[in-house]
Amino acid sequence: MSCIFCQIANGDIFTEFLYEDDKVVAFRDLHPQAPTHVLIVPKKHIESMVELNAKDIPLTGHMLDVARRLAEKEGIAQGGYRLVINTGPDGGQVVMHLHLHLIGGRVLPEQMK
Repeated sequence: MSCIFCQIANGDIFTEFLYEDDKVVAFRDLHPQAPTHVLIVPKKHIESMVELNAKDIPLTGHMLDVARRLAEKEGIAQGGYRLVINTGPDGGQVVMHLHLHLIGGRVLPEQMK
């Protein structure tokens, strides 16, 4: 399996999880854009938003709920935060495995690079 996020989610590559259940894992981004930058990654390999189907709606809702709970745990819920899903190369997706960025802990610019 060559997908790095699949390897992380399966425990083949060690990363400290901030959250884990049977559907997703969450861990800090290696190249944070803010003091809090967490990735919420489904254990099921889905390449991008383009690959989602109706059966994946509960999973994506769960990812949003995990992000909300992690924002509270990280202490950024009240001040605000950003949730980002990059899709495809033109959308800035680097790892071709669906993932949600939870970004906060400082005032964020209107647009992120």
